[in-house]
Amino acid sequence: MHILFIGDIVGTPGRRILHDRLRALLADYPSDLVVANGENAAAGLGINAVILNELFALGVHAITMGNHTWSKKEIFNIVESEPRLIRPFNVSPLWPGNGYWVSRTDPPVLVANLIGQVYMDPADNPFHALDRQLDAWKASAGTRIVLIDFHAEATAEKVAFARFFDGRVTAVLGTHTHVQTADEMLMERGTAYITDVGMTGPVDGIIGMDSASSLRRFVDRLPSPFATAQGRAMINAVWIEADPATGRAISIERIRIVEEATLG
Repeated sequence: MHILFIGDIVGTPGRRILHDRLRALLADYPSDLVVANGENAAAGLGINAVILNELFALGVHAITMGNHTWSKKEIFNIVESEPRLIRPFNVSPLWPGNGYWVSRTDPPVLVANLIGQVYMDPADNPFHALDRQLDAWKASAGTRIVLIDFHAEATAEKVAFARFFDGRVTAVLGTHTHVQTADEMLMERGTAYITDVGMTGPVDGIIGMDSASSLRRFVDRLPSPFATAQGRAMINAVWIEADPATGRAISIERIRIVEEATLG
């Protein structure tokens, strides 16, 4: 089984390049399941129903989220009724929606979203939260293939999380920091790992945001509204092959597609 995971989609540029390139990407990387992180898909913060349906129409099967889950209030109208929209699991029990989803593929794939604790908004311990539920989830879903989007800031926490669950999940894929890391690997017990898949969005901003507004905050130390950068875009993703019988990953391949700059 092959799974394509697309890194954090950022604003209009990220959605545009998927519209233009996803079909060709899937021709090169045929996939039984396509999952994308969409927590920045609406103008760089959050998601709404229009964009969610747009991504589904492009061929994305499920959308994971993160710390910007509730940035667009419209999500409250859809999060309970759309199981393919997966918000972080290890959060307040009062949060609406679901922290995991099971695909209808053969075999099914269990996709879960957890959020880190280091330098992030308050959340429950992700190690304990997944450890308590994982075996029951797998038994209920009737699958050994488990894909985890671990939305976290600290590299050490991401590596530790993957080491802790090595052999129990198929893949631990880091999101949130928007910069693709070159450390994709198969761990000793068969879990595929990358610290950060990277973002799918603007190339020439500052991790997807407009350079001028970001520099105002960093250089001048003055408030400035977040705005998505425009211009050329890129796709960052990983392609995973999994063994349905064991749930072990067979391979993980890092993908990076960057639009060429327009000269003149």
